[in-house]
Amino acid sequence: MNFEIDPGFAWRSADLDQNRSWIRVLDDRARTHLHRTFSLIQEPLEPLFDYRPEAFDLGPAAETLAAALSDAKHRTGIALVRGLPREGLSEAQFRLMSWVIGLHAGVARPQGKSTQYLSAVRDAGNPYRTGTGRGYSSNAELDYHTDTADLVLLSCFNRAASGGMSIVTSSHAAWQTLVAERPELSDWLRHPLAFSRQGEEAPDEGPYVIQPVFDSIGGRLFGRWNWNRMRSAQQIAGAPRLDAEHLKALEFFDQLLRRPDLAHSMWLEPGDLQIINSHSTVHSRTEFIDHTDPAMKRLLFRLWIAPADSPELPDSWRDLYRSTLAGSVRGGLRGTEWDDRCRAFEARQARTHGLIVVD
Repeated sequence: MNFEIDPGFAWRSADLDQNRSWIRVLDDRARTHLHRTFSLIQEPLEPLFDYRPEAFDLGPAAETLAAALSDAKHRTGIALVRGLPREGLSEAQFRLMSWVIGLHAGVARPQGKSTQYLSAVRDAGNPYRTGTGRGYSSNAELDYHTDTADLVLLSCFNRAASGGMSIVTSSHAAWQTLVAERPELSDWLRHPLAFSRQGEEAPDEGPYVIQPVFDSIGGRLFGRWNWNRMRSAQQIAGAPRLDAEHLKALEFFDQLLRRPDLAHSMWLEPGDLQIINSHSTVHSRTEFIDHTDPAMKRLLFRLWIAPADSPELPDSWRDLYRSTLAGSVRGGLRGTEWDDRCRAFEARQARTHGLIVVD
């Protein structure tokens, strides 16, 4: 099967080193504007759903942020914005700034069992490699994976004392490499298999979803990968079991994603905003050791976003994303607290950005 692969999405690590246009830096005017805007908002802050994008003018930062979002969606599948104001902002003010950037980017998606729309990525002492583990609340090295949303925005407030390096690989380049080097294994990555929901399913969802690692629509390639969830699914009653050849292909691909010529490593510094496209990249993070001072501990804020100009998805993505329509409110993990207030927030944001609501 031939897939249409945008060469911009199929980068190797050396490509990102040689062409740094995917990194955009906010100038002094933009940083000053953002600092002034959010430093004036005193704590305690209002509930996140009460804030509206039209209440916040991003000023000269808006153009840079929009360009970075476009890079992630249409050009490279990855973007990095440097220079968000960090000094002089409290954790709560920086958190609100991250949320407002998301309000301008599209419709935020819920991220877990408690239906949180903004996740604090910090070591909460939770185990990772269990049937309910989530990597964002541990300090563990993470398996390469994709998140359950079109876009992932990750803003950095504090770095760890050591470790915690971010790693991103182009799933499109990995697919090309697999086909070139081990074509006999490539067909297995188009076979459906079970991905665990890690115990975070909504009341109307099952404990796992069935989909392939790669699928296409209109010849366009889409990828999904989460080695931890694939292995967890093998422990769920009723989930289809992987046979030896399928497992062999998955294990080879997992090692392929880690190859130095494909995997691009970067440190996220305080004030950095990383934006990645879940359909064309996978990402990971190395284990980290944290500071002893609570005020210095590693902390990032994660948003999952459905943007207005998203493409149509393959039908095999429907169970996970709930909608495959282009430009629809889709993706996320509704969890157990998704209610009328969530519906109202999502509908309001959809109207603002011109997205389709499919419930």
